[in-house]
Amino acid sequence: MQRYFLQLSYDGTNYHGWQVQPNGISVQETLEKALSVVAREKVAVTGAGRTDAGVHASFYVAHFDTQNQNLENDKIIYNLNCLLPYDIAVQTVYKVHYEAHARFDATSRTYKYYLIKKKDPFFRQYAAKATGIPDLKMMNEAASKLFEYKDFTSFSKLGTDVKTNFCKIDIAEWTDEGNRLVFTIRADRFLRNMVRSIVGTLLDVGFGKLTIEGFCKVIEAKDRCAAGASVEAKGLFLVDIGYPEEIGKGLIR
Repeated sequence: MQRYFLQLSYDGTNYHGWQVQPNGISVQETLEKALSVVAREKVAVTGAGRTDAGVHASFYVAHFDTQNQNLENDKIIYNLNCLLPYDIAVQTVYKVHYEAHARFDATSRTYKYYLIKKKDPFFRQYAAKATGIPDLKMMNEAASKLFEYKDFTSFSKLGTDVKTNFCKIDIAEWTDEGNRLVFTIRADRFLRNMVRSIVGTLLDVGFGKLTIEGFCKVIEAKDRCAAGASVEAKGLFLVDIGYPEEIGKGLIR
C-alpha cells in the first residue's frame, strides 16, 4: 500500500462539516467518492481534523492509502478537480512514508475569523456582520490572556468526546483591515466550536459587556455556559496546518 498526502481547499457553505455525517453531505464523503474513481478502488480519507458545518478551509490536508503507485502527478490533480464540485479544489497530491499521519503529525493549526464593519455584498458568505465597532485594543488585551491558560473547557462544545481539553495557543490577535476585522489564532489543537466561542466572548469584551478580568474568569470557570455566544460559522477559515519538514515538504503555501 502507498500512503499519499493531499492538500485541498473548500467552501464549507453547502457542507455539514469535514467529517462524514449520517444525515448530511460532508467534504470527506465527497472527496472519497472522487478519489475512489481516480484510484479505481474504494479509498478512505483521513483529515487533519474536523471543521464544523459552514466553516471554510483555504488550506486543508488529508491522507489516504491505495494500491495505486501512480497518483503523484498533475493529471491526477486535474482529474480529481474535474470530478469534484466547484466548492472543493485539490492543490497537490504526493507520496509520504506509511506512518505519516495528516492529523497526528500536525504540529499546529491556524484559523482566521472575519467580521465586516458595514454591509458588503462580496463578503456576505465569508464574513459575519459586526453589530458595531468593537474596541480592538481591549479585545487584543483579552486575547493575550489566552497564552496563560491550557484548559479551554469553557470554549468547547458540550458533550465532545475527547481525552483532554488542553490546548497550547501561541498566536491570538485582532487586526483592522479596512472594512474587515480579522482575528487570527494558532494552537497545537482546537476543541469543537472553540474558535467561534472565543471570538464571541472577545466581542463581549470589545463591546464593553465583559472586562479583561471577567474574560479570565470565564476561562477559569471551565464551563461553556460562562462564555459568550458562538459567532456565525461562515466567517471562520482554517488557513494553515503545520507539519515537520520531512512530511510537509510537498505542501503548497
